[in-house]
Amino acid sequence: MNWLLPEHVADALPAEAAQIERLRRGLLDLFRVHGYQLVMPPLLEHLDSLLTGSGQDLKLRTFKLVDQLSGRTLGVRADMTPQVARIDAHLLNRQGVTRLCYCDSVLHTLPASLAASREPIQLGAEVYGHGGLAADREVIRLMADALGAAGAPAARIDLGHVGVFRALADAAGLDGEFEGVLLQLLQAKDVASLRDRCRGLDEPFRSALLGLPALYGGVETLAAAARSLPELPAISAALDSLRSLQGTLPELPLSFDLADLRGYHYHNGVVFAAYHAAFPSAVALGGRYDGVGKAFGRARPATGFSMDLRELARLAAPVLQAGAILAPYAADSADLAKAIAALRTQGEIVVELLPGMDSSDGPLCDRRMVEIDRQWVIEAINRDG
Repeated sequence: MNWLLPEHVADALPAEAAQIERLRRGLLDLFRVHGYQLVMPPLLEHLDSLLTGSGQDLKLRTFKLVDQLSGRTLGVRADMTPQVARIDAHLLNRQGVTRLCYCDSVLHTLPASLAASREPIQLGAEVYGHGGLAADREVIRLMADALGAAGAPAARIDLGHVGVFRALADAAGLDGEFEGVLLQLLQAKDVASLRDRCRGLDEPFRSALLGLPALYGGVETLAAAARSLPELPAISAALDSLRSLQGTLPELPLSFDLADLRGYHYHNGVVFAAYHAAFPSAVALGGRYDGVGKAFGRARPATGFSMDLRELARLAAPVLQAGAILAPYAADSADLAKAIAALRTQGEIVVELLPGMDSSDGPLCDRRMVEIDRQWVIEAINRDG
């Protein structure tokens, strides 16, 4: 059947498309008034550019093809952050802080979950050039504001820090392969398998790694972590960062998860995930990824977040759209054409009845234009009569 789309790829029909576009315009305007400038990277690039440095985690999610002009391998972007990092590092080359935002489709070889699209519409905002917690705080607050403005406020925002696991792995002398195995088990919170794998590790690192999945919850989690984890400088610094964020974002529903290590090879500091009460997975993800532009010539500190507008559109409260105005065919009436143009300038939807159409065609109209004493006026359409 030629009309069937690939699995996890879908059209957006008028109501959904209108919701997505409303969110896109509103959220990009929100970012704009906070000083974030819009960039539009290309849909595809040379594969090594898309997967360079922090982009390597995207390798399995990226569609690949051969460029008929150059013979080089191209990739269809699976994440826009590496592209935006390239723009900051190589094209803009600004000194000081740069704030950038973006919104466009990305493509995944496999869906992130059973319900996810393979063609998310990725919207995000990023800060380059500032390595302090103030930048992390700004993007976390902007993420929460964006979800609130979309009508899908975060029920909770989990904070974590990849420096905790990294410090434990380094102190325990884990090799790269074993570290990767433990990382997967921690992400899955598979405590039984984790206990089996950690059996040969030295204390106190064995107990610390086994305890990470339980370090989840409110602000008391940080105190529990300080008591149970080894006194390593990197761990102390990570916990101090999380305490500082908790103390300076009192208006947000913050919680903590020290085993949340998504994007471990991508992030190198604070990470965060926002959740909505009606959705099982995170609706927005972000964190710090310093040095992301190194492969492009400038190792800049960076932090940011992104979300999928398709998912957000399903969670956001629907907005009642004003009905359209039905107008007679205006080709033979200059006065009618002028009146229609004036209404459209005011933002009204005006549908002209083309020859052969009747009032049931086209979008639902709740008003119509009628001529009374040579004046075009608008009256309600009574559908009960």
